[in-house]
Formats: sequence, structure tokens, C-alpha cells
Amino acid sequence: MNSPLETSPRAMAADDAPAAGAPGAGTLAPRPPASALSASLNPRRVAELDDIFADNGLLARQIDGYRSRASQIEMSRAVAAAMEASGRATPEPAMFEAQKRPARRLQSPGTDAAAQAPDNDESNGLDGSENTLIVEAGTGTGKTYAYLVPAMLWGGKVIVSTGTKHLQDQLFQRDIPTVRDALAVPVSVAMLKGRANYLCHYYLQRTADNGRLPSRQETSYLQDIIRFAKITRTGDKAELASVPETAAVWSMVTSTRENCLGQECPHYKECFVMQARREAQQADIVVVNHHLFFADIMLRDTGMAELLPTANTIIFDEAHQLPETATLFFGETLSTTQFLELARDSVAEGLGHARESVDWVKLGSTLERAARDVRLAFKEDSVRLSIGQLPDDHPLFPALETLEAEFDALTSALAGQAERAESIGACLRRARELQGVLAGWTTPPTETERAAADAASADAKAERADPNEKVRWIEVFAHTVQLHETPLSVAPIFAKQRAGVPRAWIFTSATLSVRGDFTHYAAQMGLNAKRSMTLPSPFDYPTQGLLYVPRNLPQPSSPMFTDAVFDAALPAIEASGGGVFMLCTTLRAVDRISAKLRDTIEARGWNYPLLVQGDASRTELLDRFRAYGNAILVGSQSFWEGVDVRGDALSLVVIDKLPFAPPDDPVLSARLDALTKKGLSPFAVHQLPQAVITLKQGAGRLIRAETDRGVLMICDTRLVDKPYGRRIWQSLPPFKRTREIEVVREFFEENATPAR
Repeated sequence: MNSPLETSPRAMAADDAPAAGAPGAGTLAPRPPASALSASLNPRRVAELDDIFADNGLLARQIDGYRSRASQIEMSRAVAAAMEASGRATPEPAMFEAQKRPARRLQSPGTDAAAQAPDNDESNGLDGSENTLIVEAGTGTGKTYAYLVPAMLWGGKVIVSTGTKHLQDQLFQRDIPTVRDALAVPVSVAMLKGRANYLCHYYLQRTADNGRLPSRQETSYLQDIIRFAKITRTGDKAELASVPETAAVWSMVTSTRENCLGQECPHYKECFVMQARREAQQADIVVVNHHLFFADIMLRDTGMAELLPTANTIIFDEAHQLPETATLFFGETLSTTQFLELARDSVAEGLGHARESVDWVKLGSTLERAARDVRLAFKEDSVRLSIGQLPDDHPLFPALETLEAEFDALTSALAGQAERAESIGACLRRARELQGVLAGWTTPPTETERAAADAASADAKAERADPNEKVRWIEVFAHTVQLHETPLSVAPIFAKQRAGVPRAWIFTSATLSVRGDFTHYAAQMGLNAKRSMTLPSPFDYPTQGLLYVPRNLPQPSSPMFTDAVFDAALPAIEASGGGVFMLCTTLRAVDRISAKLRDTIEARGWNYPLLVQGDASRTELLDRFRAYGNAILVGSQSFWEGVDVRGDALSLVVIDKLPFAPPDDPVLSARLDALTKKGLSPFAVHQLPQAVITLKQGAGRLIRAETDRGVLMICDTRLVDKPYGRRIWQSLPPFKRTREIEVVREFFEENATPAR
């Protein structure tokens, strides 16, 4: 019998639908057909969108090579419908009227009277989900324009949140200006980044006056920054290409939430951060990133001023990253680095304003030594573990008690001198905030935490998970220790933040579902998946790509697995002629495979440049990869997403194994245990869906344009051998499938280009 991977590309049959009891079956209302999501949209807006996205529409006149795509039009309608639903629920129904966004008005031939009628703004019973939309838009759909067009026309005040600062820049500098020019709408736009991206006048002056930097190179960088400060309008360090983003001097000339002097700063009026915030408050569209968005939620929760202005529409692009980002910000982290930085700042400000009153140098050095002793409490170079895994006599606890005592001494000194200078008062506020967090860590784990870390706890009685339940865990790095308190679920916290002011919420990415089922993602974020849609890519995947799973590979748990992956990949690499991504799930595999590749390239005389994660920055490696045209790049998680290499430069993506998260991760372990207590299958409900979404991201690196051709090689036979494998590969693009290397060779021969 043929393997399922040797069949022709499938069109999912009825018997492929989730069975009763399977993840996503019966837990949410069935998704309506895509057209139903925009059925309530005012006909006039439907006609206008259809005209804008037509082959001879406004976008086509502005963009060379533009082609109308049915999926893009359908997404734009659904986005507009969510905005319209939110508009009907607000006290100002006119916010979506065309005159609020004076776009060029379009008349469609044959538009009937209903389409020309004014909007009906009467509330029609918004059920709490009509203003929320989850869209999985396949690569090439054109999702950015699909949400930008209705956002500019009817979105009111819009926040667009992206996954990275790179995507922020792309939206702000390229995509938004293109759509704005095409629509001819007077939309103002601002980009907002975290404060660490903006030069701080106060700390620049302090660092320049101090004059002590770790190297001559950093001193040279400081001079570049001083010159930059005199000419820049925004203070955005991304504008200064001559100083690398990783340069140590940046941390000395930028501020943090903890050390910012606020309105007491002598440079407050010309502060670049405040200038960026003012521009954001006045703009129609604000472009942020996910980290900044959730940082604002965190600050608002603690009663501080909102960083982001109130908006009518929130759009999350690359929304698959939200659960991880929200977990990071909804939790609490205490790092030994925070104590080292506060010691440094306290000594500097104390010597500057109260030198004769306190022995600041002694206090600072004593605290620094205590912070470093916390790191020395762990023999491991790198480890992640829950606090319940530590014995009562672990050296961490006395080290934390010593740190607390030395920190109290510094805090007392700051309190005695706080009136001498606002900067000392700012250090005192930081110290008291850290004191409160540290106090929760200076006692051994409770019996509850001990039980949670015990494997036997899986047999505990089933109980409803506390929506506010958290796990405390420790992460050890080479030079620092981080103490984390992380919520097991961000869903109730995020749902609380979404409640209140009615607004449209758009969540979009190329990877949000498992075979069209959004249950996992919706549960993670506390969303109702009633309004969700999957839009197919316009690419001809059966012609453009091939999925290859080699035979006779050992299980991923085998010590011989990585070497076997390398041996299996060599014939495919040779057939491809270069242009290869080797995506690994561990850094250990990156090191092993890259070392063997170096030896093989030299032994066989291959003319394939080898690029390895860690040898240079991610951006530099990708630029070199594109320039070479036939390179081999070996990387791990950072190259699985957000990478766009088109054309012949990339024709083979090798993935070593299915990206299941390690079950010994303390947060994942606690979440799986909570699911077990509720009588659910942790593998089916969480681990499998998450692995599918991650794998789809890695697979998505291969075909980025309609002219791309390539092979996706997955070296994990569980894709074929395990019952759940079918669910995984049916979530991938519908490539032709094979298990034979000869078919791979034939594919590359048929698609060879003269350049190769």
C-alpha cells in the first residue's frame, strides 16, 4: 500500500473533518462560509471595496503588476464588516461615514439603489463577536492591503500591531504610503516603538560627562551618537546605521521605564519618546509592535499613563505571535541585571548629588557582589526549572536573602538622600518597586508549588483551573538569573482588556489554524472563533512545491538522529544546487550539522557558501544569503518565521523534526498538568496544535511568490508513521508528496534555471 505522502495533492474530503472528541470538534460554533462574515456589510461599502481591488481599480493604478485576488477582496470585506459592527455599537455611529475619511468616491456600474442608500447605523444586536475577526490568510493573499484599505476608509482611529520592528518599518515606510496614495485619503500616520529605541538626552549627557566606556570602539560609537543627536528629528536609533543595534553604548544613552525621570527630567520638553507619543495621539493610524502593545496594557493595569492612544480599531498582523508575547508581559520577571543596573545608576547619581553623605561606591559594589552570588548559586551554564524543583536547602534561597539585605541597605541610603535630587528619587522609586517583587522570592517554595512540580500530581483530582493561576520558575543564563511568575493562561487577562469600549479587533496571520480549525488559537487568546476564516493562497502549490519525507530515519529521540538527518539531506542539497535553509529545532543540532557541512563542502569541493546562525546578525546573514544565490544557511527558531527570500536563492527547506516544545519547560509543564486535571488530553489540545502552527511557519519560508519552485524536506517519519501525522501534513500547503530521493532529483531537473 502506498504511503499517504505518495498520493496526489489532496482536496480535503468529508471524512478528513475533525472527529467527535478531536481537538476543535464540537467546542465552538461551526465557522460560517467566508461570504457570511461580510454578509452584513453595507452594500455601498461592498461595491466600493470591489472597485478598489479590481484589476483596473485604484490599487492597480498605483502598484505595478497588481492583480485582483478573490481572497484579498473577501478579507477586506470581512475586515470592513467587523469595523462596521463596532461602529454600530459606539456612541458615535457617524465615525464610519465616508466624510470622516474623504476617500475618492467610486461609482460601480450597475450599482443598485440599495448600494447608494445611506448607512443604517441603528444597532442590530451586536452579540460581542461581530466586531472580532480571525483571519488566516495564506502567503500571497495580500492581507496587508486587505486590512489597510478598510482601515483608512472606515476604521476611525486605528492601531496596527506587527510582530517585529522590521515589519513596523515596512508598513510605515512602504505599505501604508502606497495605499494612502492610491486611495488619495488625508490619513496621518505615526510609528511608535519602545522607549529603548529612542535616544535619551539626559543619559546621553550623563554618559558623555562620565567618559568611561568599555572599549575604544564604544567610545567611537558614542561620538557618532552625539553627532546624531544634534541632527535627528525622531531620535530613533534605527536611523543611525553606523552604530550596531547590539552596541553596549546604546543601553547607556537610552532610558527604561524604571530609570526615566519623567516630567522632572531637565530635557522633558525635547524628549524623543514624548514627541513620538504626542504624534501617535494625533495620528489616524499608529503602527506599533506586539511587545509595545502589551507593555501598554501592563502599564495601564498598574495605573500609569497609557502609552497608546484609545483606538476604534486594533489590527494584529502576525497574530500567531500574540500568545507568547502576552504571556511575557502579563507575567512578572525579576532579573539580577536589574539590581546591577540600579546599583550603577545609584552610585552615579549619589556621587553626583550627595557625594559626602554616603559611601555610594561601597554600597554599590556590595550589592553587585550579592547579585552575582545569586548566579553562582547555580552550577549549570543554562537551565530552566520551576521553583518547585528546587530543594529547601538550595543555595538560591540564602543568596536571595543576602541580596535582599544588601538591597535594603542601598534603598535606605536612597531614601535618606532622595530630596537632594530628582534623579536620586527616581532610583528610590525603582528600588522600592524591586523590593516588593523580591520579597516574594526569599522564601522556599510552598507545598502547593512542590506538589505542582511532582510528576505524581498528574493523578490529582480533576479541578477547574484558576484563571489567575501562575507558575514561578527560574531561568539561568551565562551571567544572569531571571525569576519569573507567569500566568498559565493569558485568555482571561486579555479578555478583560478587550472588554469595555467597543472597537473592532482583527487578528491575522498565515498560520493560526490546524487544518482550518481555530480552536487552539481562540482558546489561547480568549476569543470566540465564530468569526474566523481561512483564505487560500493564490499560489499553485501542487506545481510549485514538493513535500519530501525520507524513509528509514531513526526516531528523533535517537542519539543518531541528527547525523541521520544530515546524511539524508546531502543528496537533496546536491540536487538543489544550493539555495538551502536547514531549519533545526535545537542549537545543538545547528552546531552539529554546520560542522559536518563544513567538512563535506571542503571534501567534495562544493561551491556553496555556508552561513550559520550566530556567525553574524540575522539581517546580515539573510542579506548575504540572497546575494550569494546558492548558499546554505543553518539556523534554528529565529529563521522559522519573518524571513522572505524569493526566487532561485531559496529552493530547498530542510526541517529536522516536528517542532514539539520540550515538555520539561516549566511553563509548558504546568499548562499540560492543568489540562490533565481538567480531564483533557494535553497532547491533543495543546502540544499538537502548537507544533502544527510552528511547522506551518517554517514551511512557509519556501514558496513566497508565484514563480518560486522548491522542495520542503521534513526529516521526521512521525509525519507518516503516527496517527496524528495526517492531521499535520494536511495543515501544510498542498504540495505534491513523495518519500523517494529520485523524485526530488527529477523535480529539481525539471525546474532548473540557466543561472543554476
